[in-house]
Amino acid sequence: MTSLQDIFAPHVRDGSLPGAVALVARGDRVEVATAGSAALGGGSPMARDSIFRIASITKPITAAAVMMLVDERRIALDDPVDRWLPEIAKPVVVRTPDAPVDDVVPAARPITVADLLTFRAGWGFPSDFSLPAVQSLLGLQKHGLSPQLVPAPDEWMAHLARIPLLDQPGEAWLYNTCSDIQGVLISRVSGSALPDFLAERVFEPLGMTDTGFEVPAGKLDRFTTSYRPRAEGGLEPADAPDGQWSSLPAFPSGAGGLVSTADDWYAFARMLLAEGVAGGRRILSSDAVRQMTTDHLTAAQREASGLFTEGQGWGFGGSVDVAPVDRWNVMGRYGWVGGTGTAAHLVPSTGAVGILLTQVEMTGPTPPALMRDFWRYTAAETA
Repeated sequence: MTSLQDIFAPHVRDGSLPGAVALVARGDRVEVATAGSAALGGGSPMARDSIFRIASITKPITAAAVMMLVDERRIALDDPVDRWLPEIAKPVVVRTPDAPVDDVVPAARPITVADLLTFRAGWGFPSDFSLPAVQSLLGLQKHGLSPQLVPAPDEWMAHLARIPLLDQPGEAWLYNTCSDIQGVLISRVSGSALPDFLAERVFEPLGMTDTGFEVPAGKLDRFTTSYRPRAEGGLEPADAPDGQWSSLPAFPSGAGGLVSTADDWYAFARMLLAEGVAGGRRILSSDAVRQMTTDHLTAAQREASGLFTEGQGWGFGGSVDVAPVDRWNVMGRYGWVGGTGTAAHLVPSTGAVGILLTQVEMTGPTPPALMRDFWRYTAAETA
């Protein structure tokens, strides 16, 4: 394959991909490609500034916001979070992973800021979704593409507090939930709603003009339709431009609630590659960036995480490559994927960036063929 367009073409042709935008960069060399349309059946052609629901590549941005508060010494990594999140001051843990949710023991210690950032607080998703505690958590976190259905932060935290931890704080990596808790923590520590804090401290300084938790009416013409695969084949609409993101949700999800563009996420990536500086202004300390992009898991915790992090550990808000499982794995590569068909990674040692935005939901943790093709291309072009 000689270009990004070559990667997109077969997927658009066979109807499995309505459209996509991708960006690959290293140093001053930036390649951007667009393909297909913003909607099936004759939608507007996909453009470089098309807006996507970026799902879990929201997580690194949320973690960066937490680290801003750490930089300002308003919180510390080893601080117990119950000062700001009293709902979870006395968590309980299921006696064994498969125990009923009422068979619990007290947590051995408080949950800390670092536990939230490393996804080791005790709430989240393991490889086995059938466990009773995980089923209870799914009841709270089932509205991925329906943010308007999620209760406001105070009510959400009250619900969470009634769900036992699956593991003791600090002991195991569990996916997703901690980023939503981080969002509530940011709001309560800063005294600002999460959308306002991110707008003022991240999006405006970095020029991320199309990133937020809603799409204003004047930008709906650039907002893509989201799709999910049908069991019998083909795609069905999951959310329209004037749907769930046309107004601000009661619960702005730090785990997956943002919309953005390829260039906006690239601005965030460039800041991380510059060790926290953008436009001559310091956004994050170099130490904060280093901690975000460093693996914090033990070998046993990485092994137990299963398909979520094969060949990877976890930094703050994203995975960190620790083993060359596939040809695209580069030691220290940081980033993540989103369940709406998005992926964004950067390599601090080389300055490489790869961003892929599509609008087709993933059906599981295994990356789809297009995403794997994109990563192979990115690895070859930025080697």
